[in-house]
Parts: sequence; C-alpha cells; structure tokens
Amino acid sequence: MTNPAGLANPARPADPAEHAAALLDRVRATTPLVHCITNSVVTNFTANALLALGAAPAMVDIRVEAGVFARIASGLLVNLGTPHEEQRDAAREAVAAAREAGTPWVLDPVAVGGLPVRTALAHELLEHRPTAIRGNASEIIALAGVGGGGRGVDASDSTESAADAAAALAAAHGSVVAVSGAIDLITDGTRIARVGNGDALLTRITGGGCALGAVTAAFLAVSDDAFAATVAATVSYTIAAELAAAPASGPGTFGPLFLDALASVTADDLVARADLLVADAPALVRS
Repeated sequence: MTNPAGLANPARPADPAEHAAALLDRVRATTPLVHCITNSVVTNFTANALLALGAAPAMVDIRVEAGVFARIASGLLVNLGTPHEEQRDAAREAVAAAREAGTPWVLDPVAVGGLPVRTALAHELLEHRPTAIRGNASEIIALAGVGGGGRGVDASDSTESAADAAAALAAAHGSVVAVSGAIDLITDGTRIARVGNGDALLTRITGGGCALGAVTAAFLAVSDDAFAATVAATVSYTIAAELAAAPASGPGTFGPLFLDALASVTADDLVARADLLVADAPALVRS
C-alpha cells in the first residue's frame, strides 16, 4: 500500500507497543486524508478527532462525489449511524470505488441487528470486503448472523462473547475485526489482540466510539499490516482517553480534554502505557 507521502513503510519493531508507536508517528508525518461517511450526530467530533491526531478529515457523503473522493482519499470510513437514502447511495459508491482503487476502508455497523435498513445495508457493504470492521460486541455478533443486536447503539453482550463472531467475520470477508468494550478485542482470524487501555468517560460523550472508526482509517492508510494498524489506532485512542480522564471532572470537561490528548499523546506514551496482549498462535507476547 502506498502511504500519502509516497514513502516506504516503517520497519516493524518486534514489540507490538513499539510498532503501534511507530505507526502513530507515521500518521503525523504523512497526514492521511480520511474520507468520512458518518452519522450526523458525530460529524464535528469525528473531524476534530482526526485533526487533533494529525490526519485530515473530509465529510463527502453525497451521490456522485462520494465515489470520486474515495479514489483519492488515503482511507475511508463508512458509519451507519444515520443512514438516510442519499448517504446509503454514497456509501455504496464509495466502497465500490475504494475497492477498485485499493483505498483501505472501515465499516462501523452502528445498531445493526434490530433495525432493518442499516442491517441490510451493512450486509450489502460486507460484500466489498472492508479492510476493518469496528463495532461493539452486540453489533459484531449481529453482523455475523448469530445475534439480534443490542439496545440501540449500546451493547448488551460482552467483548469476549463476540470473539467467535469476530473471527468468523474476519475469515469470511478478509477483514480485521475490532470489538470495542472495557477490553477491546481485535482479530484478523489468525492473530488476536486485547487492549486494556481506555476510560469509561469515552462512553459518556457523543462520538466516543464513532470517531475511533475514522482514526482506524487513518492508521490503515499508513501500513500494509491492517491488523497492526487497527491495534495501533485502538491503543493510541484509548491511551489518549486515559490521559484526558485524569484531569477531567466529568463528560463535559472530558470531551475537549480528549481532543487535546489526541494531539499530545506521544510514541513514548504508547510504549510506557500500553496494556496490550497479542497472541500469534502459539506465541504470546505482552507489552
């Protein structure tokens, strides 16, 4: 995969936390352009999260333009939070163009399972083999066809209960699957990572989960290893949440502090703070 600056991919450190740190630096060095087709509730926060991280956002979600833009973007996010008709058509155009152009893309199947329009669209988009799929446990279980979804956008299943569904989705569609929860689980079907970083305040602000999909697209744009990129995105995002939560007095102060933390989190922070367990059978590596 060619990164936005046309530079060679960085050497891969043996330690997974060091690899995540190297990819964080890579995002900031290359400023990937992330095409976001996302829900109307979180558009502003998602754009600000990408800018804080060091990426460039573009919210192109109308017919005709979406396909054109997906071909020139570094990465694409399709979030199904508010899938009105024009945005559904834009998503179809964008993912088809992304697949043809080799643009990495992320599917965030918000509230699939119980709601028929987005559930049908999510299964349609799966046929274009997303580079990564990111959702909560209930969304991942429903997308795999083994559950009915959660309570709207909230999960009613544990992260570990979604492990088999995540592995099945990864194997069926050639995707990395990231399951968000108290401990995030990420798998490509042959490797699995568990990330214990983060803070509960992420669940108490609008866009706390959705923006991670866009950040994941930014990391996918700078690495040929989609699994490692998704792990790096999750580690960077959740460590920033920890740094923001420490001085926050509640969700109202946490939101802007989180944007500041995304801008200031460093490679050294990742190496020092990562609670990351990566299994590449049969080896087990802890950072």
